[in-house]
Amino acid sequence: MIRFVLLFILLVPSLSWAEVGLPAVKVITNADGSQDYTVSLQILFIMTALTLLPAALMMMTSFTRIVIVLAILRQAIGLQQTPSNQIMLGMALFLTLFIMTPTLDKVNAIALQPYLNEEMTSVQAVEAASMPMRDFMLAQTREDDIALFVKLAGREGTIESMEALPFTILMPAFVTSELKTAFQIGFMIFIPFLIVDMVVASVLMAMGMMMLSPVIISLPFKIMLFVMVDGWAMIMATLAASFGI
Repeated sequence: MIRFVLLFILLVPSLSWAEVGLPAVKVITNADGSQDYTVSLQILFIMTALTLLPAALMMMTSFTRIVIVLAILRQAIGLQQTPSNQIMLGMALFLTLFIMTPTLDKVNAIALQPYLNEEMTSVQAVEAASMPMRDFMLAQTREDDIALFVKLAGREGTIESMEALPFTILMPAFVTSELKTAFQIGFMIFIPFLIVDMVVASVLMAMGMMMLSPVIISLPFKIMLFVMVDGWAMIMATLAASFGI
């Protein structure tokens, strides 16, 4: 009896599915040849795309520059674990959100809202959303880096304008430019703390205290210097200004 009940439970849904079909795999072909998918498939694609979100966060936003500058700042002060990695990543994430807000507002206005209002297809929404991101990345990317990756891709003479530049070339060029800019800012941040280290080391050497580590003595002075000049506000303002904010 129990086996019969279990068999009935398994067979009834399968029979009903066979009658009505599976709406989750329904594909609608538009007049222009493009295709739209049902909500179930769209959710599946979105969930799959979320796995690429960390890479997109680093490759297409200001996150890379910010987190590198903060890491260099911590090293320049001489603090190994303060602020902690979690705090630094949180600061970088929220400062990235602040810097990217104008770009995200454009994406919301020209792509997300029209798509939610069913005024454009998913493919059109993705193409529209890519334009503000492309403008942001092009504004921060050096022409030499773009030319380098165009040459490496063997596309010299085939790209008519920057608007036609594919993302496969733009993204690595953008990241390369971000790394250069981040290290340039980090170098300027490092110099004042390096001077403090040199002064403290020279004073200790003149006093004959060669066995005492200069780092132990210079660390409080570097922290005091950083606090007195309102260093955190200066760093945040410099990072925001480097993106034209």
